[in-house]
Amino acid sequence: MTMTYLKSAVTAVALATAILTTGAAMAEGGTPTPPKIDWSFSGPFGVYDRGATQRGFQVYKEVCSACHSMNLLHYRQLEGIGYSKDEIKAIAATVEVTDGPNDEGDMFTRPGKPADRFVAPFANSKAAAASNNGKAPPDLTLMVKARKGGADYVHGILTGYKDTPPAGVQIPDGGNYNEFFPGHVIAMAPPLSDDAVEYSDGTKATLDQEARDVATFLAWAAEPEMEARKTMGIKVLLFLLVLTGMLYAVKRQVWKDQH
Repeated sequence: MTMTYLKSAVTAVALATAILTTGAAMAEGGTPTPPKIDWSFSGPFGVYDRGATQRGFQVYKEVCSACHSMNLLHYRQLEGIGYSKDEIKAIAATVEVTDGPNDEGDMFTRPGKPADRFVAPFANSKAAAASNNGKAPPDLTLMVKARKGGADYVHGILTGYKDTPPAGVQIPDGGNYNEFFPGHVIAMAPPLSDDAVEYSDGTKATLDQEARDVATFLAWAAEPEMEARKTMGIKVLLFLLVLTGMLYAVKRQVWKDQH
């Protein structure tokens, strides 16, 4: 009786696992997993590559910011990727910020300041949708955290466009084929290409390089405190190791005459 019940339970678990696995595969439409990249910030000792992060900010500013907002970031936070206070002031001053009301009760525009949030490309989500075929581009601040695969997903999407879809795949008007996008049909046209930007540090701007750099920047934007968190974690582990050694030594001292 017990063996029969056990076999039934095992069968039920196997069946449930098969259903869940099949359902997940169907939900993803057979979408392949983007290539896994060895990011500088991966692992317990990983840190953000400052050069890549600054180049990624340049890609966002010159390309992505035309459609995508980053509403949770302030310009002053760019100090975390190596920009000086003067450089941040200059970057913020390149945008116009709506402020007010003034003493007359009117809104006005002024140059941006480090304390301002990143200026969005559209006044609101309705305006964003109206300018993008009825669908507002998502905010990118937490994109790396919001998508399974994180930075690998972002890099995969940016490099996964194909001019010619596989045989039998129909792409509707206004759509684009992307190997790594769920369902393979994405409304966003390929945003990057070779030499889409001219890097200020002289790095060759290939499509893959641009995708890696902007993915690094978005990873930082989603978790700018990551390096401090990892440093604190290492300090805590070292403290616990020292404390364990001290407690063991105390235990031996207390119990050495009790045998």
